[in-house]
Amino acid sequence: MTAFPLTRPLRLGTRGSPLALTQARMTIAALKAAHGWGDDAIEIVVIKTSGDRIQDRALAEVGGKALWTKELDRALTDGEIDFAVHSMKDVETIRPSEIVIAAMLPRADVRDRLIGVDALASLPAGGRVGTSSPRRSAQVRRARPDARIVLFRGNVDTRLAKLADGEAEATLLAGAGLIRLGRDDVGHPVPVEEMLPAPAQGAVGIETLAAREDMRALLGAIDDTQTNACVSAERALLAALGADCRSPVAALAVRSGAGLHLRAEILTEDGSECRAGEAMLLRTEDAAALAHRLLESASPRLRALFAGQ
Repeated sequence: MTAFPLTRPLRLGTRGSPLALTQARMTIAALKAAHGWGDDAIEIVVIKTSGDRIQDRALAEVGGKALWTKELDRALTDGEIDFAVHSMKDVETIRPSEIVIAAMLPRADVRDRLIGVDALASLPAGGRVGTSSPRRSAQVRRARPDARIVLFRGNVDTRLAKLADGEAEATLLAGAGLIRLGRDDVGHPVPVEEMLPAPAQGAVGIETLAAREDMRALLGAIDDTQTNACVSAERALLAALGADCRSPVAALAVRSGAGLHLRAEILTEDGSECRAGEAMLLRTEDAAALAHRLLESASPRLRALFAGQ
């Protein structure tokens, strides 16, 4: 392999949680392997986000998914970092025009893990489930209308500690994060047929400035095209729905022949109404047609949760 020369170390911006740092190190390893770089080619710049500081309220109450990205966006535009790594499900659907998603790493397990009980059917009557996700809350309530939802925010260890302290009988975490943290033994995988995951769950994205053609070329070398296509289709569905962090929505695209098979569902907050559908896509943009079908079949109450109504 011929090493791609660098004139200085590249600066990778990331949040400081254990999972974010793990994903940053995954990105560095991929770039080193692709370009033949040494250990000093990339330095990690930890940036504390508003989402890390505000842990006692749901995202919808304090600014939505931008709480995870705005400080990293500022660092990019101010030239403090050269690129940034994100969990794609935490990235807003509409991004600033000066920033591009230049690459995605291979997707990990998309399933949720149920922790505390082996199945929702095993949850005690009136049992508490800790989550801050509108999607998970709605799906839990659909399966168990008697369940009570309590707010769980924070990183993996924080949420597991809340569970251990008896703040809830169960919680749900993304399997991909547990696997990446070496915690594959934690919880019970929930089949996607029972709980369709969040759009972009399990995917890691790397962003840089649109004007930085040099960085876009370097990052493009580690892009997993299948992950990128599937996640882009799921994000196109979100955009067409007009979904935000308040909108209970699930979606999963997988490669099927020459196209993508996309499944999606939208729900009311209490899970009492769910509209589900699927489509074969030849282009990611075709996801919009499925979004429109879901909205057209929904009640006014459900449509009101989406700006694309």
